[in-house]
Amino acid sequence: MAVSAQIAIYPLRQEHLSPSIEAVRRALQAQGLEPVPGPMSTYVVGEEQAVFTALREGFAQASGMGHVVLTVTLSNACPLPR
Repeated sequence: MAVSAQIAIYPLRQEHLSPSIEAVRRALQAQGLEPVPGPMSTYVVGEEQAVFTALREGFAQASGMGHVVLTVTLSNACPLPR
């Protein structure tokens, strides 16, 4: 099943914010997904298993750098990208 996800990662009390954000982006790409970055969140469409695996891996990587908050809005009302 295809899903779409709107993802935002918020590093807390970290001197540099981008390493945690990049960890999530790399996890999405490692699953063959094409994240579309926005000013405050990232959008991705893909197979459910790939998206959930990427979210789990990205959160693990980002939280290894310090405290983070990850928010995700999921929908199954989306087509797969062509």
